[in-house]
Amino acid sequence: MKLTSFRHAGRATYGVVTDDGIVDAAPFAAECGATLKEALERDSLEAVARHAARAGRTLAWRDVEPLPVIPDPSKILCVGINYLSHVKETGREVPDKPMLFTRFAQSQTAHEGPITRPRASERLDFEGELAVVIGKPARHVRAADAFGVVAGYACYNDGSVRDWQRHTSQFTPGKNFPQTGAFGPWLVTADEAGDPSKLALTTRLNGEIVQQATIDDLIFPVPQLIEYCSTFCELSPGDVIITGTTGGVGAFRSPPLWMRAGDVVEVEISRIGILRNMVVDEV
Repeated sequence: MKLTSFRHAGRATYGVVTDDGIVDAAPFAAECGATLKEALERDSLEAVARHAARAGRTLAWRDVEPLPVIPDPSKILCVGINYLSHVKETGREVPDKPMLFTRFAQSQTAHEGPITRPRASERLDFEGELAVVIGKPARHVRAADAFGVVAGYACYNDGSVRDWQRHTSQFTPGKNFPQTGAFGPWLVTADEAGDPSKLALTTRLNGEIVQQATIDDLIFPVPQLIEYCSTFCELSPGDVIITGTTGGVGAFRSPPLWMRAGDVVEVEISRIGILRNMVVDEV
């Protein structure tokens, strides 16, 4: 099942993506939840699927405004330096533990929404990543049991303002400018996506491939990340773990390749979909 968040007729809602469009979940919100995060909190995705199967009307994509898959996660935990190919291009040592930083929900943008290059910098970089959406409360989860708390997966572009990222050893400033973290186009439930290590990721800038890898190049795969994160905090339904980017980022090219206004950037993950955004300048 594919689920997406969007705005329609002035209200924020979510729905099930079908071949014909989107089944709006608003008519069964009282039972299942008014937002996708709330549906996960209520553990009601099976009920959402039943209602959607009986619904006769779908909305066309052209009639909705996409929102980030989870517009309001309580936590977005990002993993840095988590692909061997990215370690090599940065010249770093392979980390012993996951390198984590946070992104704020307000810094996100949606599929087909703008990625905004801030006035403060010209060094806006692309980072295609696999996002893991948590589906159940999780604390002290063993890696062997970790897939049991995963609701599903989505594409993410963890846009990075590189000079601000490097002001100190903490990445947070460069990762939280408004509308730099693109999240979409939808969540694919874990049963449909299958083993995430079998997925392949491709990032394209203006149609040219700039990043390409299989997810099995992760240093810390999804189960280990969940085990680690759930040890120091409780993961909640709707929380997001962004698993890291592969080699090929613009900062380590010669000359560097920065995103500019008018660029179109796509993050594609097999069995998930294509997240597409246009870059704009902050006004």
